[in-house]
Amino acid sequence: MRVPLTYCLAPMDCVIVGAGTFGSSLAWWLARSGERVTLVDQFGPGDPRASSGGETRLYRCAHGPDSEYTAMARRAQTLWRQLGEESGEELLVECGMAWFAHREDGWEVESERTLIEQGIPVERLEVAEASKLYPSFRGDDLAFVLLEPEGGVLRAERSMLALAGQAVAHGARIVRGRALQDGAAVVLEGGTRLEGDVVVWACGPWLAKLFPDLVSLKVTQQELLFFDGGPAWRALGLPGWCDYELSRYGTADIDEVGIKAALDDEGPPVDPDSDLPSTTRTEADVRAYLRERFPALGDAPLVGARSCRYEITADTRLIAASHPEHPSVWIVGGGSGHGFKHGPPIAERLANVFSSGKTMPADFSLGERSPLRSLRTASSGMET
Repeated sequence: MRVPLTYCLAPMDCVIVGAGTFGSSLAWWLARSGERVTLVDQFGPGDPRASSGGETRLYRCAHGPDSEYTAMARRAQTLWRQLGEESGEELLVECGMAWFAHREDGWEVESERTLIEQGIPVERLEVAEASKLYPSFRGDDLAFVLLEPEGGVLRAERSMLALAGQAVAHGARIVRGRALQDGAAVVLEGGTRLEGDVVVWACGPWLAKLFPDLVSLKVTQQELLFFDGGPAWRALGLPGWCDYELSRYGTADIDEVGIKAALDDEGPPVDPDSDLPSTTRTEADVRAYLRERFPALGDAPLVGARSCRYEITADTRLIAASHPEHPSVWIVGGGSGHGFKHGPPIAERLANVFSSGKTMPADFSLGERSPLRSLRTASSGMET
């Protein structure tokens, strides 16, 4: 039986493997709480090869009827703001988040209802009114647009560096190295052995390789495209967007890297240890969508392309559970293409679980899962 950490007289020794959003958030949270933290990563925080690397991620509270994830995302806003204040970095760009609703009984209506129940700001816009949000917009196929005025964009790489930097500022140490499990311990290449009162494996797409009997993940290559839309698309306050039913999403030109536009359809399988290819296989489909939704962008110059990885659970819910044979070992991940924003609130919840000796809710469990309606877009999961 695990001893609740509140009963420990000395600070807890914590070993965290993986410096993505979950691992770095936990390192930050535990280190500033006075625990002794070692954060291990084979690349380093903010590396583009990790699922949490890259330029930006959408921040939104809308999760359809799922009240738990809605509340967790709302808590994330407070914690990302707090980290920004601590680090002196602007991490969360609150430019708003727009959902393009095709019908009156879909994901957006369920999201609207849940947001209102939780007191989270949300606005339903007529299509004509929504057209004023962007320099170019066509919405004749839409029923309405749901706007989260406090949604927006997280600067991903900058956020990862801020999390790790603040963890170190509070006493954590970062170790570079590839790790393997040995019972309740972590063994690095070269033979270094790390043990702790709690060991957390937060290795993104590598979790299924490390724990094949416990973790079921689909790892895919996703392509991100960046377009030059000119000065109008670099203006402040242009909302990020998501078309849930068509599985398309994007942002305005944040930090002059280009307008980000992408398909959320699941890409081809990819091994976590393989180099990510640099391709533009989705360009024709992305341009077709831009031409319909934002007509002026249909022929915008392509200025960049980048690949990233999704590690997707069957139900698109996150994983956060203890190892069945080693209660002090925790497995955390399954971001499923939407987990980035949840890093700090998951860290907060896990720290509370560690201190109380309790467990996480059952829907964070290990093992096989049944498909459910996706928390990301309609491209994944079972539609109901």
